[in-house]
Amino acid sequence: MANPNSTKLGALRLPPGFRFHPTDEELVLQYLKRKVFSFPLPAAIIPEIDLGKYDPWDLPGVGEQERYFFYLRAAKYPNGRRVNRAMGSGYWKITGKEKPIVASKSNQVVGMKKVLVFYHGKAPAGGKTDWFMHEYCLAGAGADAGVCSFGKRSNLVHSTVQCGRDWVLCRIFMKRRAAEEEAEAGLHHQKPERVIQFINFMSEDERDRSSSSSGSFSSTSHSSSGLSCVTESNGEVSSPSRGIKV
Repeated sequence: MANPNSTKLGALRLPPGFRFHPTDEELVLQYLKRKVFSFPLPAAIIPEIDLGKYDPWDLPGVGEQERYFFYLRAAKYPNGRRVNRAMGSGYWKITGKEKPIVASKSNQVVGMKKVLVFYHGKAPAGGKTDWFMHEYCLAGAGADAGVCSFGKRSNLVHSTVQCGRDWVLCRIFMKRRAAEEEAEAGLHHQKPERVIQFINFMSEDERDRSSSSSGSFSSTSHSSSGLSCVTESNGEVSSPSRGIKV
């Protein structure tokens, strides 16, 4: 069962050591398809969000970490099919050609992938930023909102099913410029070598144990000193408590 606390305000919350790096095919088949047809998701890790209310840098997330969201696309005009790309203080603009997502087992197109760049300001005179978005939709859902040419059974791959909602899955990230990467690489070369110190956890554990047992050891040694045997000068051993010679 998916953990409902795996996301907090849209930011991924995974256990230490785990990374969320799905392929395009996994995003379409395992997450977007299940979302569209109301199937159980593998994990509650991708939240729903209204992208129209946010600039990309204000979206939940940490630094340059990739952000994943389900987004219900809205038409730009009530009777039109064009998608409203206005977001926050700018707009998203499609760049390049739409890429088909092909299933590895069936070799069939299961989804489409668009690449968009965020521009700050009003179209068409906005300023280009370094924020990019990969938008995934099911095959056949790009032109007709709410109708997906996708089968709910393996033998009905090309059947048309009413989805009801035009859900898409978005991967949003900031692409670092080559100049910034080169400058940072140069700074790394100029940095002095760090002094590496090793922590001996075993010695710290022994120190903690010895300090905790020192009090009990001193009291035990003190009490046992009164019961110790005393060797007389003639070599005979006597008990100081009873005075009995052996």
